Amino acid sequence: MKKLERKLRANDREYNRSFRYATNAIKTSKYNVFTFLPLNLFEQFQRIANAYFLVLLVLQVIPQISSLSWFTTVVPLIFVLTVTAAKDATDDLNRHRSDKRVNNRKVQVLIDRKLRSEKWMDVQVGDIIKLENNQFVTADLMLLSSSEPLNLVYIETAELDGETNLKVRQALTVTGDLGEDIEKLADFNGEVRCEAPNNRLDRFTGTLIVAGQKYALDNEKILLRGCTLRNTEWCFGLVLFAGQETKLMQNCGKSTFKRTSIDRLMNVLVLCIFGFLVCMCTVLAIGNYIWEINNGSNFTVFLPREDGNNSGFSAFLTFWSYVIILNTVVPISLYVSVEIIRLGNSFYIDWDRKMYHSHSDTPAEARTTTLNEELGQIKYVFSDKTGTLTQNIMIFNKCSINGKSYGDVYDYTGQRLDISET
Repeated sequence: MKKLERKLRANDREYNRSFRYATNAIKTSKYNVFTFLPLNLFEQFQRIANAYFLVLLVLQVIPQISSLSWFTTVVPLIFVLTVTAAKDATDDLNRHRSDKRVNNRKVQVLIDRKLRSEKWMDVQVGDIIKLENNQFVTADLMLLSSSEPLNLVYIETAELDGETNLKVRQALTVTGDLGEDIEKLADFNGEVRCEAPNNRLDRFTGTLIVAGQKYALDNEKILLRGCTLRNTEWCFGLVLFAGQETKLMQNCGKSTFKRTSIDRLMNVLVLCIFGFLVCMCTVLAIGNYIWEINNGSNFTVFLPREDGNNSGFSAFLTFWSYVIILNTVVPISLYVSVEIIRLGNSFYIDWDRKMYHSHSDTPAEARTTTLNEELGQIKYVFSDKTGTLTQNIMIFNKCSINGKSYGDVYDYTGQRLDISET
């Protein structure tokens, strides 16, 4: 057996568990109760302004440098971190709810020679499951049999490739003869050897071994998670990949902290402002050094210096003192303003009537408040002829022939607009 080859048996959970394959539960959230605080703080301190104010807070606890109380920095910093953390927690909570909703969907699984209704998260590699018309495919399956002639099934792959046209899959004859006979399906002990989990949606290689005979498996025999069964009363399938090992989840990758062009621009601006602050503090420190050389000795009677506190060291301390005094030059409130604007913009997206689909009663939903402004940053849109944008539905709106306009124009509420002919 090849090193990266997967091996499994139908209706044999004990055997398949020995390989420690992934369960069918999925996870798209970034945090949990224990990792939220450290991970979120790590992500937030990647922002230049937050890191700057953290360094400033450290400087303010040094009495030889700071002339201001550390409360003046820690209060606004905590406020900024709290607002951003609350927003990130809300977004991740929605991801947890979405994961829970998907993991708790029901599907019929053949267990102990009976079809039982089980949650998606409880499905395991090697299980035989039954799908019905208009039902989502639970995991990556090898098609066994179906209700259609020649064991064909029709699937919609819109969630995988955006195409709404139906695709055809066909089971092997040796498994198609099983039909919907529960006893035959329960006695099926075929063994599958196939490729390791990967993100290639357009290809699959594997071998089915039944009674010593080998049968080749390709992409035409596989139903991928994310597809929807259409125009097919029922079908049975053998779970090959589950949960995070399915091709759909392999293409998703891990949830990461995404940064928009506005975030990157603000980091550049803050760096420029910080550079300006360093220049000002350097000039002031040099001025302090010159003053100490020329006039500082005249004040030693009233302000005696500590041992080792010469003019150079005094200028060094003065530099950091001015960094603290002039800290308001770096706008920490800028990030708070941007976060509030993003939150408000997400509400406007949810309330937008022009983005409401009345046929399915589906409003727009901003699932994250981090990337809203990227909607207005698109320069190019590339599309093909598969109906990704048109859904293969062409509707006549209006045309002009020989200077005369034909057709009516309607607004988003469905009311006819009175437009004079041109």
